[in-house]
Amino acid sequence: MTTHVALLRAINLGGHNSVSMADLREVLTRLGFGDVQSVLQTGNLVFQDHRRTGAQLEQLLETEARKRLKLETDFFVRTAMEWQVVIARNPFPKEAKRDPAHLVVMFLKDAPEAEDVTALQAAITGREVVRAAWRSTISWRDESESTSANAKA
Repeated sequence: MTTHVALLRAINLGGHNSVSMADLREVLTRLGFGDVQSVLQTGNLVFQDHRRTGAQLEQLLETEARKRLKLETDFFVRTAMEWQVVIARNPFPKEAKRDPAHLVVMFLKDAPEAEDVTALQAAITGREVVRAAWRSTISWRDESESTSANAKA
């Protein structure tokens, strides 16, 4: 069996896309997944499956959540090994070690095009840097200058 992590985009935020974790776990259990667990009210799920790819799981879970829970949201499914790939390809290893609270990974369905990442970086004002990393973007924002006492003086 392969361990999968499913991240649900924008649920349980200010009454938007509200869903109970018990209901989510029940849907996955009824679909035949093993050892289904949820993390707080985040919509993040961990489960076991050995038959399907991440893309197949995303499509199945999105369809079933819509049908059974009336939940319209994206699922991003990665295996434990794929999480290791994202960590290994982190373009900001020093920053992540020094200031992990300002490192953000945004999972995507497909790898972003280089020109899209360039356009995103160009649209950012301030001290945030974005890089592509496989089927995700990773950004880091340097808050040291704007939050230091010297910067405010």
